[in-house]
Amino acid sequence: MTPSARAAAAIALLAVLEEQCFAPEARRRPADAVASDFFRARRFIGGGDRRAVSEFAWGVVRQRLRLDWHLARIGMAPTPRLLLLAQMLLVDGVARQAAEAVFDGSHYGPPALDAAERRAAAALAGRALVDPAMSDSARLNLPDWVLPALAARFGKTLAREAAALESEAPLDLRANLLRTDRAAAAAALAAEGIASTPTPFSPWGLRLPARRPVTGSAAYKGGLIEVQDEGSQLIALLADARPGMRVADYCAGAAGKTLAMAATMGNRGRITACDTSAPRLEGAARRLRRAGVDNAERHLLASGDRWAKRRAGSFDRVLVDAPCTGTGTWRRNPDARLRTRPEDLAELVALQHEILGKAAELVRPGGRLIYATCSLLPQENEEQMERFLARSTGFAPVPLERLWTALVPGMAPPCAGPWLTLSPGAQGTDGFFCAVLERPT
Repeated sequence: MTPSARAAAAIALLAVLEEQCFAPEARRRPADAVASDFFRARRFIGGGDRRAVSEFAWGVVRQRLRLDWHLARIGMAPTPRLLLLAQMLLVDGVARQAAEAVFDGSHYGPPALDAAERRAAAALAGRALVDPAMSDSARLNLPDWVLPALAARFGKTLAREAAALESEAPLDLRANLLRTDRAAAAAALAAEGIASTPTPFSPWGLRLPARRPVTGSAAYKGGLIEVQDEGSQLIALLADARPGMRVADYCAGAAGKTLAMAATMGNRGRITACDTSAPRLEGAARRLRRAGVDNAERHLLASGDRWAKRRAGSFDRVLVDAPCTGTGTWRRNPDARLRTRPEDLAELVALQHEILGKAAELVRPGGRLIYATCSLLPQENEEQMERFLARSTGFAPVPLERLWTALVPGMAPPCAGPWLTLSPGAQGTDGFFCAVLERPT
């Protein structure tokens, strides 16, 4: 494809993303799912061109709040064509003449710029992406509705955290202790030309400096490694699931933490991966087989299900990896900062509270309830714990320092405070929260 044809495809993809992800009436599907459908319907676009088109479109998505601000300042609506033009001029540093030339009106290229679009190009050319006149939202590249909560959490370090949420995330892997150890997994990757370094906090983690396809590697196919952010690994670590225990992963999804806990259990005991989605649990089955996990079962949670009532008070560990806004993963999912809305937060906080209450009933006396999110917002984290503990006097917090000292002797915890709180700017992980509560005997 010519540069113009790639630009035309990117404009078409941006239009579909707007319709299905970002518009007020949109279904708000994840952008990667929409893009997958887009390229599946255009199989004539080869791999290299697909990557180039995706980079065009994802560049716009990452900077959308700022690009919207610049276009509004010159009185222009953020159409897919103008967004791509603004991306080239403000982010990519393309000269005005070269940017305008992409809109060449050729058979496969985008139509030529009209007079209004040419005036927009003239107004945008030479401007800096971050303008002193910008609102805090545009300057920090964060939606207005999250700013008060993030400012309360991060204070003077908010700008650092906002920048980290824009940066490219590393690729973290977890060595599968059922099949190998970290050093052997690193050696297996190195033999395939994939260099890695140990993660600073997780004793199982390996970090690649940038994203690259590892699922085709022999190490991955052989179950030696799993793709899992270091922060997610630390949640599984703090669960402290041991051999012989009964463990419930109450919101298991595709079972990333189920896999990690099964490894710490040495395949001894029983772990149940629960979820409300049958497709997610089906995907979990494939991962469990590849990893060599044979002490796990799956359970589909459904309305009217009596499974939880029959097993009340019978689990040593119950992990609630709660559905949340996912604000801690925005560097990996930049579209989520555009799709997620204030009403979603209110709905999720209520859902988290409901799930916590149900999951708590599964914990036996002396057992532990582990609550986790991939959110940076206090409403979903500390405030959720305060609310739960205020009504659930049977549970007491297990301080992070006590847990960490027992599990990772000789190393200071990644953060201060009673709970595990991680962020891209402070620890280099995705944003996570984890609280461990114990039911007295």
